[in-house]
Amino acid sequence: MKLYVGNLSFKAQESELSSLFSAHGEVASVTIIKDRYTGRSKGFAFIEMANEEGGRSAITALHDQDFQTRKLIVNEARPREERPERPERGNYGGGGGHSDNKW
Repeated sequence: MKLYVGNLSFKAQESELSSLFSAHGEVASVTIIKDRYTGRSKGFAFIEMANEEGGRSAITALHDQDFQTRKLIVNEARPREERPERPERGNYGGGGGHSDNKW
């Protein structure tokens, strides 16, 4: 079962989350989401529990509990929404001054 964990301290480490959640079942993986440019935590993570029972136990026990001075948000992760592709830079129209028009 995949869990979303929000309102994380920016200092939280994956090993600390693994220890916290392992009290409720086997933790298969922990991924703190980070900004791709700065490498800084975005304040949320995804935790994969080995089974649904452990996931439900973690949600019940840890949602709204203090962890590193912040109240955690813990719930079942939703599937990622598809985002439309962004146009390539420079493809916004307007010609960019390369027009043959003479004013």
